[in-house]
Amino acid sequence: MIILPGMGRAVAGALITAIIIKLFLFDLVIAEGRSMEPAIKNGTLLIVNRLSYGLRFPGQQGFLIRWSKPKPGEVVVFYTPSGEIAVKRCETAAGNSFFVLGDNRLQSFDSRSYGPVPADDIIGKVLGIQ
Repeated sequence: MIILPGMGRAVAGALITAIIIKLFLFDLVIAEGRSMEPAIKNGTLLIVNRLSYGLRFPGQQGFLIRWSKPKPGEVVVFYTPSGEIAVKRCETAAGNSFFVLGDNRLQSFDSRSYGPVPADDIIGKVLGIQ
């Protein structure tokens, strides 16, 4: 396949745009486990809005600018204390941290086990479920 100069720029531009979208705007996460059933089943593809609560640079601890906080009932994606990515429902807010619970309480490893989640550990809000 021969890539023409104009076509090469278009491909590079599309690639850069896709990387920016993935790092700053939206992300895709596959739900693992049964902690959010029946709302979210194991293997479900989730669309996460990384800008729901603020702007953060990739790999940065904390938000550069924060304009919102999770509200009770919202499904959020966050880093657990062990560094894994988790999906749970925000129940209550206390100061700048949040108590999160899985919908399937009997099968959920959540704030009842590891305590409140710091606001800076929240990645974003689940927008859609595929």
